[in-house]
Amino acid sequence: MSFELPPKKPTEEISLRANKIKVLAPRIGSKEITPVQSSLPLGIEKIADVNGIGMGVLSDGTPYLNQRGLAALCGVQNAHIGTISGQWGDDDKPRIKLIKTTLAKAGYRSPSAHIEVIHGGQLQYCYPAEICLAVLEYYAFDAGTNCQPEARDNFRLLAGSKLREMIFRQVGYDPTRSKKFDKWHERISLNFQSAPKGFFHVFNEAHTLIYELIVAGADIGEKNVVDISIGQHWSKHWCDNELEAIYGEREKYPHHYPDSHPQSKSNPQESWCYPLAALGAYREWLQDIYIEGGKFSNYLKGKVSRGELAPSVAQLAVSALVPPQLTAR
Repeated sequence: MSFELPPKKPTEEISLRANKIKVLAPRIGSKEITPVQSSLPLGIEKIADVNGIGMGVLSDGTPYLNQRGLAALCGVQNAHIGTISGQWGDDDKPRIKLIKTTLAKAGYRSPSAHIEVIHGGQLQYCYPAEICLAVLEYYAFDAGTNCQPEARDNFRLLAGSKLREMIFRQVGYDPTRSKKFDKWHERISLNFQSAPKGFFHVFNEAHTLIYELIVAGADIGEKNVVDISIGQHWSKHWCDNELEAIYGEREKYPHHYPDSHPQSKSNPQESWCYPLAALGAYREWLQDIYIEGGKFSNYLKGKVSRGELAPSVAQLAVSALVPPQLTAR
């Protein structure tokens, strides 16, 4: 049994002792190698078993093989890979020294050969792709009489970024996807239909500002909740100008924060919602008073001064939303 990846040239075969996997991952640009932080409470985001080869992607985006999968690629028994893990801290061992030297040349260091993660109630031994390649290279060229032809063949096919790409494709993981919109989307899913019929709420009308902040690089989450600022200023404007007499009474609705926000501990939050008849007036106020009148810029300046927002992010957001002022002739 075999699996296929879209080839850039005729498919080549990776030989295994027990299984054969046909793989040829496309070449991608070089990526920065991130050291493994085994002390982090990582989880498994994607996991798959392909012809008995266990692989997956950790919650920080690290692609990995399990011990059995790495052993199969190298053409050795599981116990040999387990020994490498057990001796990882002993740099006097020739095998460990050679493998770590290979990793160091790539700028990669790790306190352990594998990362232990509990998944589905079972302990998983996850070997990051960079470590897999270093071990594979060892058994391909540096193990002396213990060099394995399977390791040599597989290393030639999976060197560089190809092993990473193969794992990503097999488990269905897109490494280019961004999570920067996730917390915003969580709030949308909880609140997009919260206001009663005939009313609007500020959160759903703040999407343009929130979007531009996220695109500019802001971490929109529990510390950057721009709709609170908008809601406070609009509420004051509503009361100061007695808009209730024009558009009718406003009401309260239950606003919920996702579990990722500390504000969720006091869910639901009572927030104002306003008659739809006032929506045009609100949007004019948002553009003319809040955005162009300086309130939005002041909000961003406050975030920058408290270290909650980078100055460059604030500048990008303002330039995207506040039109340049024409100079008098």
